[in-house]
Amino acid sequence: MASVVDTSVKNFNSTMAGAPALSGTAGSWIALFDAVGVNGFDLKTPTSLSVAGGVATLSFTGSHSAQVDSVIAVSGSSIAALNGEQKVTAVGAGFVKFATAAADGVASGSISFKMAPLGFSKLFAGPNLAAYRSSDMTSTNCVLRVDDTSAQFARVVGYESMSDINTGVGAFPSASQMAGGGYWAKSVNSNATAVSWFLIGDGRIFYFGVSPGYSSSTANLIGSIRCFGDIVPERPGGDAYGCVLNYGVTSSPTASMSDGEIGSAQITQFQTAMPREYTGLGSAVLNSVLYLGQTSNNYSGVTGGMGSFPSKASGGLWLLAKAVCGSGDSTPRGILPGCYHVPQSGVFTSFKQGDVAPGADMLAGRNLVAAYNSAAVAMSIAATAANCGISFFDRTGPWR
Repeated sequence: MASVVDTSVKNFNSTMAGAPALSGTAGSWIALFDAVGVNGFDLKTPTSLSVAGGVATLSFTGSHSAQVDSVIAVSGSSIAALNGEQKVTAVGAGFVKFATAAADGVASGSISFKMAPLGFSKLFAGPNLAAYRSSDMTSTNCVLRVDDTSAQFARVVGYESMSDINTGVGAFPSASQMAGGGYWAKSVNSNATAVSWFLIGDGRIFYFGVSPGYSSSTANLIGSIRCFGDIVPERPGGDAYGCVLNYGVTSSPTASMSDGEIGSAQITQFQTAMPREYTGLGSAVLNSVLYLGQTSNNYSGVTGGMGSFPSKASGGLWLLAKAVCGSGDSTPRGILPGCYHVPQSGVFTSFKQGDVAPGADMLAGRNLVAAYNSAAVAMSIAATAANCGISFFDRTGPWR
């Protein structure tokens, strides 16, 4: 790793200048993930690359997608330490900066940079079909199959392995649990109007959030957050089947396609599938996603289980880790890394998607980015503090 800081966590969103658009058209989710998950995007040739006082500056003309705490990939520099993944510390008109251990100087060569991809591989493809797997050698190697043939949603299934785009073993959820796979919303409209989205991950798991109603009105911000990838297991020695896929069970984006999403921690919903039990036995199992200590249904940033924001006592924001729990009881099988639930109400009034809160206590030194979730309401209405929640994600890392 050329960077002097950890670059494992990568975050992307629709406000990036060169980001791919997501819309109510077939294939738009796959096109988005090919860009952010596999290939990177917004390739640019800088006019110069120089180092002064431990800070590297890429100068260029026009715009670029880079944002503070995002990760870029630099190549072609004569100064080897500047090549590879770099975490952005500052951006401005015509420049991007990052920290480096390289000596002061000016780089030469055929230099280019782009947004670094998340670190997934595309194993198989078909007409608006794709299968992805983490490229991390320490991952569970489970595969995400995406059927993006519909306009308003994608259908998703996890597999222990696949041999082609239509053939796999160890499906989760199984066909009997959710025939055809779960639903990930894209848009309430079947058209090319772009929606608001974000995606953040560490190369072994990613979280994808979308506001499907945004295509009808920019006031319709209520979001649905889904995830795929490896948890941090509770079991000593690891969990060879510790991969999760969170999904909806309804095909109606305008109604309740936020059902069971990870921002709405509901004890009674089991829409997070895993390929097997932690013992390695059996087949697909369904789980709930709960914050630690939860005793009733709760919506992050909406349900005031711990009062309203800001806290009356401290003026602070409560951030609680989220666990994947078994369908038979509430015993945690593992933690969803980098993801935090807010057991306070009214958070939407103070935070909007993309806003950053500095971490405190055990999260000191971390930057936490806000993302919209739902309070189990229609996705095609204007967002308010009563119906639109906020979850937070650690964009600093590492998560493991």
